Amino acid sequence: MSVERAIEVAVGMARPIIGAQEVALRFARGRILAADLHAPQAMPAFDNSAMDGFAVRLQDITGTGPWRLPVAGTIAAGSALGLAGAVVGAALRIFTGAPVPALCDAVVMQENCDDQGEHVWIFNRPAVGENIRRAGEDIGAGALLAGHGTIIEARHIGLLAGNGHASVQVRRRLRIAVLSTGDELVDGGKGSASIHDANRPMLLALCEGLGAEVTDLGICADDLGAMTGLLRANATQYDMILTSGAASVGGRDFVRPALQAAGGSVEACRVALKPGKPVFFGRLGDALLTGLPGNPLSAYMGFQLFVARQIAAMLGFSGAEMSVEKAVAGFGWKRKAGRAEYLPVRIVAHDASGRPIVERLGHGSSASLMPLSQADGVAVLDASSTEGACGTPVSWFPFCRRKFAWRSI
Repeated sequence: MSVERAIEVAVGMARPIIGAQEVALRFARGRILAADLHAPQAMPAFDNSAMDGFAVRLQDITGTGPWRLPVAGTIAAGSALGLAGAVVGAALRIFTGAPVPALCDAVVMQENCDDQGEHVWIFNRPAVGENIRRAGEDIGAGALLAGHGTIIEARHIGLLAGNGHASVQVRRRLRIAVLSTGDELVDGGKGSASIHDANRPMLLALCEGLGAEVTDLGICADDLGAMTGLLRANATQYDMILTSGAASVGGRDFVRPALQAAGGSVEACRVALKPGKPVFFGRLGDALLTGLPGNPLSAYMGFQLFVARQIAAMLGFSGAEMSVEKAVAGFGWKRKAGRAEYLPVRIVAHDASGRPIVERLGHGSSASLMPLSQADGVAVLDASSTEGACGTPVSWFPFCRRKFAWRSI
């Protein structure tokens, strides 16, 4: 299959999960809203001052200023609504967020006044409604605040809290189990022919990063019976089982036959992808089973291309996968056509139009983790591409780069 067709197959197999739970708003970041949320009342709920200053009636400051008015009182944020009759011919000292009396039609900011305690001098005549935030001008009562399927971020939490929502209904977390295969793998141990298991910790972290509830199934030996038993024992507990290794058709690649022996099915396999050709997609009961290759770069790319999209489809949202952008190759290549190739790259410069110029990292080994860890993203060579020169435009998937401060350029 082409990569594009494999994505269609992988996503098409996914079904939205059922079930929701109520969580306190402070624990809702990263969760997915299970139902629409509406504003219980208008925001602001009442006319309030946008500035510290003095609330006035414009009919009391006619003619040419400055104007001297008695100060009839003070209104602070949180004060009860009222004082409507106390402002005829006078001003009211008012603070930001405080309710504006009904008879007042403007607030003069304190910088345009001379506060003398019992009296105030006003130097600039305001316009009607100046510095007053009208009731409902931000949000009308019943307005949609956030729709179902929204990934809740801090900005949503602020909006919901400001509208009185203390808890929200969110979709339950996906339950994903991660399994590594191979007699050669060890967990932190030593051995002359042992290989430390890198894929399982990496895949567990990737799943957790998308909000899943993950279970570590450990390492299964290259044994058909043991693998069949392990899959059969976990067939009903998870929404997805994610395996790495033993995904091809070699003499000790038992995941596919074990899946079938456990009562599951292989829906599709083998993708025109480098690295990652042996990836396959299957079912085990109600769970998806996606088999990724054992080489770390292959497993990583298989997750980003297929598994992230399957997770998104089950949760009912889009955008979990990496975003594609344009770059300029700072390297040349010659290769056989037929498979799309994904290469770890890093930015070395930018061209005149601002596009990043990327250089290739590593020597093309799908077993090497160092290039991936040093990369700023992954460049894509199209399946039909056989050669390209330095300076050729390429697509690339930049890794998420969070900045801890706002900076203007």
